[in-house]
Amino acid sequence: MVVKKSFVGILSVVALSVLSYIFLIPTAPCEGCFSIVAGKDASVDGYVIMAHNEDDTGPQIVNHHKIPRRKHSPGEKVRLRNGGQLNQVEQTWAYMWSEMPGMLFSDSYINEWGVSITSDNCPSREDKPQITDGGIGYMLRRLVAERARTAREGVLLAGRLVERFGYIDSGRTYFICDGDEGWLFCVVNGKHWLAKRVPDNQVAMIANTFTVHQVDLSDRDNFLASKDIVKYAVSRDWYKPEEDGPFDFARVYANPESASSLSNIGRQWSGLSYVLAKPIAFGPNLPFSIVPRRKVGVARIMQILRHDYEAQKLPSALLTENMAKTACAICRGSTQTSFVVQLRRNFPLDIGIVYWVCLAPPRTSFYIPFHFGISEFGAGFCSKSERPSAVFYNEKVDGTFRAEPLQAFWTFSNFYNKVQDASAKTITRIKAQAEQIEKNALSLQKPVEEAAYRLYAKDKTTAMQILANYSNWLYLSSMEAMDRVLSKK
Repeated sequence: MVVKKSFVGILSVVALSVLSYIFLIPTAPCEGCFSIVAGKDASVDGYVIMAHNEDDTGPQIVNHHKIPRRKHSPGEKVRLRNGGQLNQVEQTWAYMWSEMPGMLFSDSYINEWGVSITSDNCPSREDKPQITDGGIGYMLRRLVAERARTAREGVLLAGRLVERFGYIDSGRTYFICDGDEGWLFCVVNGKHWLAKRVPDNQVAMIANTFTVHQVDLSDRDNFLASKDIVKYAVSRDWYKPEEDGPFDFARVYANPESASSLSNIGRQWSGLSYVLAKPIAFGPNLPFSIVPRRKVGVARIMQILRHDYEAQKLPSALLTENMAKTACAICRGSTQTSFVVQLRRNFPLDIGIVYWVCLAPPRTSFYIPFHFGISEFGAGFCSKSERPSAVFYNEKVDGTFRAEPLQAFWTFSNFYNKVQDASAKTITRIKAQAEQIEKNALSLQKPVEEAAYRLYAKDKTTAMQILANYSNWLYLSSMEAMDRVLSKK
């Protein structure tokens, strides 16, 4: 394996400039994403954990940025992609940013307060959306990351923006979390939305269709919504209270085809099966969230995100084996990036917030931890902020494998391309090596963080360097593992 740069070189500063809006190439909506929220009492951390597989058709690239706090001038405006404007705030918060250039709905954010946001495409039945000043889409999650200090504040901000401008896509569930609360914010094309809080002792999972069913809009601790969410549904003849009984948001607003999709049902079912105390019947009426048989941690969540077509089959004689494999797989060839974020408050947030990121489908890749307090991701985690051409992408992933620390996405993607059709024995070996590296990382996490914490108050720079070196060691270990696999393939 060739490793050209030292730790210092890999951790060198990458100059970044972020525009207040970015013109992006519209693409087909993703239909393979999967997300998990573990409430603080369902998590071994004692704080919320959020996780996500981001699936998109290629060619793609995933960049990672660390954006600092920013002061803004009086009268400054935020310009939305389609022409709308709103007043800029005096100060925007620092955040980590997982960027997929050219994609409108694929970025994820974690800000300095631990407010984190990602999303799953969830088509709705809306066909007459109300849109003002071009509507809002791409900038919705960015504004939440820049302005919210709590998840609830983020939900309310997102709701105000949707009601003001109108949401430009068919529908989506945003996961807006902090260390104490995890929310699913369901937005419908136009100006309607509803959010539900994940109970503290439960785990929620979702796969590309709305999962919020029964609601109690008088319970504002657990439900928030646009004022006319029920009245509008009645006006469209989607909901007839006397015939339909209690208002069921998902049944009323979801696109029926997405709600009945074997893939969406199968992925949610297989994910929940990892943590359920008792087996649950496969079908369209899966619960919004469940009490896990034991508290979940990072390792268990990674295992769920790695769940592929070889892992389990759906218990239905009506499905062929191939259909079962396809419907069940959470991790797919289209998974561009995957992450687990710990939102702990038992340390300063620079240390307590940990973003475990995986580039390429996690079944054949590795999760690398980054603490929020790092000044930047390694140079290899950021490239041009533009979607690659198919020719360039194919050159990168089809070329000879070379473990290159300065090109993280391309190294992991190239490796995936080499092993995606490998034997079951090779895949098992890759998974075992990844899990061993991650097990080492988790066993070292506590002593490394405690060492950083002892220095933090007096020498923050050195404390953060300890954490950066920890991340870098695991990054290089994963590259060495990839090289070993291919040398024995």
